[in-house]
Amino acid sequence: MKSKMVLKKWLIAGMSLSLLYGTFLHYQIIRHANEEVPRGGDYMIILGARVKGSRPSLALQFRIDYAAEYLKDNPQTIAIASGGKGPGEDFSEAEAIKKKLVEYGIEESRILLEDKSTNTYENIGFSKKLIPKEAKTGLLVTNDFHIYRAQMIAENEGLMISGLPAKTPIQAVFKSYLREYLALTKYFIITAFR
Repeated sequence: MKSKMVLKKWLIAGMSLSLLYGTFLHYQIIRHANEEVPRGGDYMIILGARVKGSRPSLALQFRIDYAAEYLKDNPQTIAIASGGKGPGEDFSEAEAIKKKLVEYGIEESRILLEDKSTNTYENIGFSKKLIPKEAKTGLLVTNDFHIYRAQMIAENEGLMISGLPAKTPIQAVFKSYLREYLALTKYFIITAFR
Protein backbone atom coordinates (compact mmCIF):
# COMPACT_ATOMS: atom_id res chain seq x y z
CA MET A 1 0.00 0.00 0.00
CA LYS A 2 2.80 2.41 0.95
CA SER A 3 4.69 1.70 -2.30
CA LYS A 4 1.51 2.46 -4.29
CA MET A 5 1.20 5.85 -2.58
CA VAL A 6 4.85 6.66 -3.31
CA LEU A 7 4.40 5.59 -6.95
CA LYS A 8 1.27 7.74 -7.23
CA LYS A 9 3.15 10.78 -5.85
CA TRP A 10 6.01 10.26 -8.33
CA LEU A 11 3.50 9.89 -11.15
CA ILE A 12 1.70 13.11 -10.20
CA ALA A 13 5.02 14.94 -9.84
CA GLY A 14 6.17 13.66 -13.23
CA MET A 15 2.93 14.68 -14.91
CA SER A 16 3.06 18.12 -13.28
CA LEU A 17 6.65 18.68 -14.42
CA SER A 18 5.76 17.51 -17.95
CA LEU A 19 2.85 19.93 -18.06
CA LEU A 20 5.05 22.82 -16.86
CA TYR A 21 7.75 21.92 -19.38
CA GLY A 22 5.21 21.69 -22.23
CA THR A 23 3.73 25.04 -21.22
CA PHE A 24 7.21 26.62 -21.20
CA LEU A 25 7.98 25.25 -24.69
CA HIS A 26 4.64 26.37 -26.08
CA TYR A 27 5.08 29.86 -24.61
CA GLN A 28 8.55 30.20 -26.19
CA ILE A 29 7.31 28.96 -29.57
CA ILE A 30 4.39 31.42 -29.57
CA ARG A 31 6.55 34.31 -28.30
CA HIS A 32 9.20 33.86 -30.98
CA ALA A 33 6.60 33.41 -33.71
CA ASN A 34 5.03 36.77 -32.79
CA GLU A 35 8.11 38.99 -32.66
CA GLU A 36 8.15 41.98 -34.96
CA VAL A 37 9.66 41.27 -38.38
CA PRO A 38 12.25 43.94 -39.27
CA ARG A 39 12.03 45.64 -42.65
CA GLY A 40 14.96 46.03 -45.00
CA GLY A 41 16.84 42.83 -44.23
CA ASP A 42 20.03 42.24 -46.22
CA TYR A 43 19.34 38.52 -46.65
CA MET A 44 16.90 35.78 -45.75
CA ILE A 45 17.40 32.06 -45.37
CA ILE A 46 14.33 30.10 -46.45
CA LEU A 47 14.43 26.72 -44.74
CA GLY A 48 13.38 23.79 -46.88
CA ALA A 49 10.59 21.34 -46.16
CA ARG A 50 9.21 18.35 -47.97
CA VAL A 51 8.63 18.41 -51.72
CA LYS A 52 6.07 15.90 -53.00
CA GLY A 53 7.44 14.87 -56.37
CA SER A 54 7.82 18.29 -57.95
CA ARG A 55 5.29 20.15 -55.78
CA PRO A 56 6.18 21.88 -52.50
CA SER A 57 4.31 20.53 -49.48
CA LEU A 58 1.80 22.95 -48.01
CA ALA A 59 4.24 23.82 -45.18
CA LEU A 60 6.95 24.69 -47.73
CA GLN A 61 4.47 26.58 -49.92
CA PHE A 62 3.55 28.80 -46.96
CA ARG A 63 7.25 29.52 -46.36
CA ILE A 64 7.67 30.46 -50.03
CA ASP A 65 4.55 32.67 -49.99
CA TYR A 66 5.73 34.65 -46.94
CA ALA A 67 9.27 34.94 -48.33
CA ALA A 68 7.99 36.19 -51.71
CA GLU A 69 5.81 38.84 -50.08
CA TYR A 70 8.78 40.10 -48.02
CA LEU A 71 11.11 40.05 -51.04
CA LYS A 72 8.64 42.11 -53.10
CA ASP A 73 8.40 44.72 -50.32
CA ASN A 74 12.17 44.74 -49.73
CA PRO A 75 13.92 44.71 -53.13
CA GLN A 76 17.43 44.89 -51.64
CA THR A 77 16.99 41.58 -49.75
CA ILE A 78 18.60 38.47 -51.23
CA ALA A 79 17.19 35.00 -50.63
CA ILE A 80 19.11 31.86 -49.77
CA ALA A 81 16.91 28.89 -50.66
CA SER A 82 18.01 26.00 -48.46
CA GLY A 83 17.31 22.29 -48.63
CA GLY A 84 18.64 19.17 -50.30
CA LYS A 85 16.88 16.44 -52.27
CA GLY A 86 15.23 13.73 -50.20
CA PRO A 87 13.37 10.50 -51.02
CA GLY A 88 10.32 11.05 -53.22
CA GLU A 89 11.51 14.50 -54.30
CA ASP A 90 12.09 15.11 -58.02
CA PHE A 91 14.54 17.91 -57.23
CA SER A 92 15.99 19.64 -54.19
CA GLU A 93 13.89 21.70 -51.80
CA ALA A 94 16.12 24.69 -52.63
CA GLU A 95 15.28 24.33 -56.34
CA ALA A 96 11.57 24.07 -55.53
CA ILE A 97 11.81 27.29 -53.49
CA LYS A 98 13.68 29.10 -56.27
CA LYS A 99 11.25 27.93 -58.97
CA LYS A 100 8.23 29.22 -57.03
CA LEU A 101 9.92 32.52 -56.11
CA VAL A 102 10.70 33.14 -59.79
CA GLU A 103 7.05 32.38 -60.62
CA TYR A 104 6.14 35.11 -58.10
CA GLY A 105 8.32 37.57 -60.00
CA ILE A 106 11.46 37.52 -57.84
CA GLU A 107 14.58 37.94 -59.98
CA GLU A 108 16.80 34.85 -60.22
CA SER A 109 19.84 37.01 -59.47
CA ARG A 110 18.47 37.58 -55.94
CA ILE A 111 18.19 33.86 -55.16
CA LEU A 112 21.15 31.76 -53.99
CA LEU A 113 20.90 27.95 -53.71
CA GLU A 114 22.04 25.78 -50.82
CA ASP A 115 20.96 22.33 -52.00
CA LYS A 116 22.99 19.89 -49.88
CA SER A 117 21.41 20.13 -46.41
CA THR A 118 19.28 17.39 -44.84
CA ASN A 119 18.17 19.05 -41.57
CA THR A 120 17.82 22.44 -39.86
CA TYR A 121 21.38 22.38 -38.51
CA GLU A 122 22.78 21.87 -42.02
CA ASN A 123 20.29 24.33 -43.57
CA ILE A 124 21.68 27.09 -41.39
CA GLY A 125 25.33 26.00 -41.34
CA PHE A 126 25.59 25.57 -45.12
CA SER A 127 23.54 28.71 -45.84
CA LYS A 128 25.81 30.78 -43.59
CA LYS A 129 28.63 30.25 -46.12
CA LEU A 130 26.51 31.95 -48.82
CA ILE A 131 25.72 35.12 -46.86
CA PRO A 132 27.43 38.10 -48.54
CA LYS A 133 30.27 39.52 -46.43
CA GLU A 134 28.72 43.00 -46.29
CA ALA A 135 25.31 41.67 -45.13
CA LYS A 136 24.37 42.57 -41.58
CA THR A 137 20.66 41.94 -40.98
CA GLY A 138 19.05 38.63 -41.79
CA LEU A 139 15.80 36.73 -41.55
CA LEU A 140 15.02 33.08 -41.10
CA VAL A 141 11.89 31.95 -42.95
CA THR A 142 10.14 28.86 -41.61
CA ASN A 143 6.77 27.88 -40.19
CA ASP A 144 5.75 29.56 -36.93
CA PHE A 145 6.20 26.47 -34.73
CA HIS A 146 9.82 26.13 -35.92
CA ILE A 147 11.11 29.71 -35.47
CA TYR A 148 12.20 29.32 -31.82
CA ARG A 149 14.50 26.32 -32.38
CA ALA A 150 15.75 27.56 -35.75
CA GLN A 151 16.81 30.88 -34.20
CA MET A 152 18.68 29.08 -31.41
CA ILE A 153 20.51 26.93 -33.98
CA ALA A 154 21.36 30.08 -35.98
CA GLU A 155 22.67 31.75 -32.82
CA ASN A 156 24.93 28.72 -32.24
CA GLU A 157 26.29 29.38 -35.75
CA GLY A 158 27.04 33.00 -34.81
CA LEU A 159 24.02 34.47 -36.62
CA MET A 160 21.80 36.92 -34.78
CA ILE A 161 18.86 36.58 -37.09
CA SER A 162 15.18 37.55 -36.89
CA GLY A 163 12.34 35.20 -37.70
CA LEU A 164 9.83 35.53 -40.51
CA PRO A 165 7.15 33.05 -39.45
CA ALA A 166 4.92 31.46 -42.05
CA LYS A 167 1.70 29.92 -40.83
CA THR A 168 1.48 26.19 -40.24
CA PRO A 169 -1.08 24.24 -42.32
CA ILE A 170 -4.09 23.62 -40.06
CA GLN A 171 -4.09 19.87 -40.74
CA ALA A 172 -0.45 19.64 -39.62
CA VAL A 173 -0.61 21.76 -36.43
CA PHE A 174 -0.90 18.94 -33.87
CA LYS A 175 1.75 16.74 -35.48
CA SER A 176 4.11 19.68 -36.12
CA TYR A 177 3.95 21.00 -32.56
CA LEU A 178 4.33 17.53 -31.03
CA ARG A 179 7.40 16.80 -33.17
CA GLU A 180 8.80 20.24 -32.35
CA TYR A 181 8.46 19.65 -28.58
CA LEU A 182 10.50 16.45 -29.04
CA ALA A 183 13.05 18.20 -31.30
CA LEU A 184 13.45 21.01 -28.75
CA THR A 185 13.99 18.49 -25.96
CA LYS A 186 16.68 16.75 -28.04
CA TYR A 187 18.24 20.16 -28.81
CA PHE A 188 18.39 21.10 -25.10
CA ILE A 189 19.94 17.73 -24.18
CA ILE A 190 22.56 17.94 -26.95
CA THR A 191 23.53 21.54 -26.11
CA ALA A 192 23.68 20.75 -22.37
CA PHE A 193 26.34 18.09 -22.97
CA ARG A 194 28.52 20.02 -25.42
